[in-house]
Amino acid sequence: MSTFMFKTKTNEVTPVSNIFIENYMTKARGEYVKVYLLGLKYCTSGEPGVNSSMMASKLHLLETDIINAWNYWNDENVVKLIPIDNKGNFNIQFLDLSEESPEDEKVDLLSELNNNSIKGMLQDIEKLLGRTLSPKEMSTYIGWQKEFDFSPELILLLIQYAVSKGKTNYRYIEKIALSWHDSKIKSIEDAQTYITKHEDKWIKIRKVLEYLGVKDAEIMKPQEQLLTKWLESFSFPLDVIFRACDICFERINKADFKYIDAILTNWFKAGIKTLKDVDTKDLKKPSFKKNQNNSFKSKDNFNNYEQRKYDYDDLEKKLLGWDSDDD
Repeated sequence: MSTFMFKTKTNEVTPVSNIFIENYMTKARGEYVKVYLLGLKYCTSGEPGVNSSMMASKLHLLETDIINAWNYWNDENVVKLIPIDNKGNFNIQFLDLSEESPEDEKVDLLSELNNNSIKGMLQDIEKLLGRTLSPKEMSTYIGWQKEFDFSPELILLLIQYAVSKGKTNYRYIEKIALSWHDSKIKSIEDAQTYITKHEDKWIKIRKVLEYLGVKDAEIMKPQEQLLTKWLESFSFPLDVIFRACDICFERINKADFKYIDAILTNWFKAGIKTLKDVDTKDLKKPSFKKNQNNSFKSKDNFNNYEQRKYDYDDLEKKLLGWDSDDD
């Protein structure tokens, strides 16, 4: 269960931006719109916060619907989810959807539209998106040529990639552009390599989630970051991650990302890279005491049996391979 805290101001009415209605509401799932409107009502009426269970009950939805809705609006840059802790609690900030005023535009559209190559690029973008571009969008896409050194062909590939993912909102497209710029993508070849690597990562992430019985639409950003760490920073193959998942289930009988991360982090520190390394790792299982003749001590009866005393916290560390951290 997650708790969502709102930046509040008391109001008797709930103002809904026309930009939200025209650009976001029409393409969103109905339950996501319900979550947004109820959250906006809570925010403007002075409600400090509400948990996902309460919202689900109020809207006759599942808790996963509530969480998925907030993730959706966060991805669409309609709200901003700000983690409070590692327990799935967030501050929710409703973003200003109003477009920048014309005087803030850095591109002279009238002048740029006289350039046939730019005009052709914008027309191709409109065909890909299936709608007319706003002046703000035109300025943004044209600005990438100078600001990011993107060619028209690269911009079209970026838009095509976003559309293939079902995203046509320019704020989301802009987020991809920033990511490509930060990754120093300058050519079609760079972009294709980046897309392949990114998609390969998500194919692996979906396999891990499927193994855990979790839908990819249900994961939160912190969980996605852990999955990325296991695959990219640790470079663990899937079978090693699956083994860590198995151990997690054996120990606590549920999928816990933090628990799995603890196992994999300690394996990484121990230099484990393959499933063979995991299988050959000495877990230091407790052994029976032997007498001087190198044979197991025997007891004549139960009363004479010397019961061993275990440090269960220490055993837990050994089973998970955490004992190597004590050096």
